[in-house]
Amino acid sequence: MGGVIRGALPRVVALVRVIGVVIVGILVIHILLSVFDANPANAFASFIHRAATTVSLGTTDLFTPPNPKLAVAVNSGVAAVIWLVLTMAAVRILRGITRASAKLLSV
Repeated sequence: MGGVIRGALPRVVALVRVIGVVIVGILVIHILLSVFDANPANAFASFIHRAATTVSLGTTDLFTPPNPKLAVAVNSGVAAVIWLVLTMAAVRILRGITRASAKLLSV
């Protein structure tokens, strides 16, 4: 049982990190596509827009500057920073759990 936990926790940490980085990447790509006037009818641009809206944490209309490109950049940027901080915190907590369980299991 101890070997399973020791083997699984680092994988969970890596998975959480990858998921967080992918979400941040989607938000950054959304910002770039918006700023550089990507064709909204394009399948890739449409997919990124839907994905970014899904993971925006409700920040899509947090700030409403008059320039729509600035609004996307600021609001998606805020969501990206929040996801980055949440991911870093989750990874740090999970690493602490991994270390603590390794100490307990080695006793």
